[in-house]
Amino acid sequence: MAVLLLTRSADLHETVVALCAAAGVEADVGADPSLALGSWSGADLVLVGADVAGEVTALSPPRRGGVHVVGSSVGEGVFRYAVGLGAASVVDLPEGSPWLADALADVGERASPGRVVGVVGGSGGAGATTLACALAQWHATRGPTLLVDADPLGPGVDRLLGLEGRGGVRWEGLADTVGRLGARALREGVPCEGALGVLTWSGFRRRLDVPAARRMLDAAVRGHELVVLDLARHGGPALVELVERCDDLLVVTPATVPGVAATARLVADLRCADRAGLVVRPGGLSDADAARVTGVPVVATLGEQRGLAASVDRGLGPLTRRGPLARAARDLLDAA
Repeated sequence: MAVLLLTRSADLHETVVALCAAAGVEADVGADPSLALGSWSGADLVLVGADVAGEVTALSPPRRGGVHVVGSSVGEGVFRYAVGLGAASVVDLPEGSPWLADALADVGERASPGRVVGVVGGSGGAGATTLACALAQWHATRGPTLLVDADPLGPGVDRLLGLEGRGGVRWEGLADTVGRLGARALREGVPCEGALGVLTWSGFRRRLDVPAARRMLDAAVRGHELVVLDLARHGGPALVELVERCDDLLVVTPATVPGVAATARLVADLRCADRAGLVVRPGGLSDADAARVTGVPVVATLGEQRGLAASVDRGLGPLTRRGPLARAARDLLDAA
């Protein structure tokens, strides 16, 4: 059973069941809370009608996530019952119908959040976007993956993957929306090929703000096994927000004096040395030198890949079956 609705209100019953039907999820409606509580723990989502919220609270059901109190013109007493139930929210209908529809659309999605891997270049031209694309391509053969272009001044990850002509929502479209973003809506709305979805930009006027970044990432981790963030070096507050949410942060640097020096400054600015890993590109310095200067351990050394530019120009993306990028993607994602 997906959704448990407890209510005696015919209007509430009709409204919620219609939303469930539109979302394609099964609803079990109980008019007697004492009889319906047997399904309390097994439902993916529990909706407690404001008309029976007091009765349900008096029954002291076990605390669990995914409980919401729903009703029309709810009063202050309902909020007290919601606190007693440990409810995540009180949804006033019909105003809250769009939010509830998004929540219902997520029913049956991942029970635990997906992994978030951030990739940022320690210096300009380090190859962070190429590595981010390779990681996403590699994991997409195994499960739902979202590649997020969080660099407003970058080339556009859709172009590197040959997806620039695909229809779908871009960052500009998300910025024009408000409220909760559904995981399924995001996964099915972005340009995609197979299990790989891409969230990128549609024009040249690009700006990533914190609210949009937060809403996107909340939905992304609910709907994907892996979310790869191609991060900007100079992203302001939005960069800090996204970096804080990363399970793994990969900093790409060329093993050159200027590259490592710039990387050390970025790491110090982000205060991420304790949870970042260094991916080193060819240069005159050793891995030990790069780690010592930046204070970040080396987790991978990435050699030059022959035919990379030609593969990207042909719309195939940077990843090939064999080569440094494929090996690095496999090792980096399997390491955690």
